[in-house]
Amino acid sequence: MPGPLLEGRVAIVTGAASGIGRASALRLASEGARVAIGDIDLPGATVVAEEIAAAGGVAFARETDVSDEAAFRALIDATCERFGRLDVLHNNAAALGNARAGEDEGIESLEVDVWDRTMAINARSVMLGCKHAIPRMLETGGGSIVNTSSGAAILGGLSGTAYAVSKAAVNALTQYVATQYGKRGIRCNAILPGLIMTPAVDVGLSPAVVEMILDHHMTPEAGRPEDIAAMVAFLASDEARYVTGQLIRVDGGITSHAPTYADLRRMADAAR
Repeated sequence: MPGPLLEGRVAIVTGAASGIGRASALRLASEGARVAIGDIDLPGATVVAEEIAAAGGVAFARETDVSDEAAFRALIDATCERFGRLDVLHNNAAALGNARAGEDEGIESLEVDVWDRTMAINARSVMLGCKHAIPRMLETGGGSIVNTSSGAAILGGLSGTAYAVSKAAVNALTQYVATQYGKRGIRCNAILPGLIMTPAVDVGLSPAVVEMILDHHMTPEAGRPEDIAAMVAFLASDEARYVTGQLIRVDGGITSHAPTYADLRRMADAAR
C-alpha cells in the first residue's frame, strides 16, 4: 500500500486558526507533512498545532500578520530553521470582516481604507508568501503553492466588491507564478470555493441567505472545510505533478449553470 501523500514534506498554512485553514493544516499533517501554522490569532493557531500533535503529527504555531513582509518572511525562515526545508505553501489567510460589517458594498460607498486593507490581506499577502517561499522551495528542487481564491472572483455581485477584486488578483498571480517558475519545479494553483460552512459564514450570513445561495448549488448540501482541504492535499502532492496554473472551482457546481437554474428547477419540481 502506498504511504501518506506528503510523507517527509514541510508545509505552511496561513489563516489556519479556524475554517478552511484549520481543516487544511489537519489534512496535510494526516498525510505526513510537518506543518507550520501562521495566523494573527495565535491562541487559535496554537490549538490547531496541539490537535495535530495529539493525532501524532508535528506542527508549530506562529503569530503572523501575513500582510506584513517582515512577519511573513519570519514565518518562512522559522519553518525552514525548524524543519530544514519548505515544500508546500497554502496561502489561505483572508479578510472577511469588512464584508460582514457592511463596509465592503457597492463601489460608490466603498472607502479607500477598506479597499487598501482588503487588498493588503487578501492579495499582497499571497504575493509576499510566493516571493519568500519560492527561493526556499528552489533550494530543494521545487514545491507546490496552493492559493485560496473565491468564486466571487469570477462572478459579479452587489456587495463584497473589494473582496472579489482582491481574489481576482490572486487568480492572476497564481497563473503568473506558475508561468514564471514551472520549469524550475514550482507548481502554483488556486482553489475557488463555493459556499463552505465555516465559522465566518455562520457569523456573517443569515440562514435565509445561506438557503438562497445553496439553492443555486448542484449538490444537496453546502461544502465543508474538509472538502477544500482534500483538494489542498491533492494539489500539494505528487499526485498533482501535472497540474499547475489552474483555477479550480470547488463550489458545488454553483458556477456551472445559467442564472435561471434555480427558478427552472423549482418550476420542474412543482410540476411533478
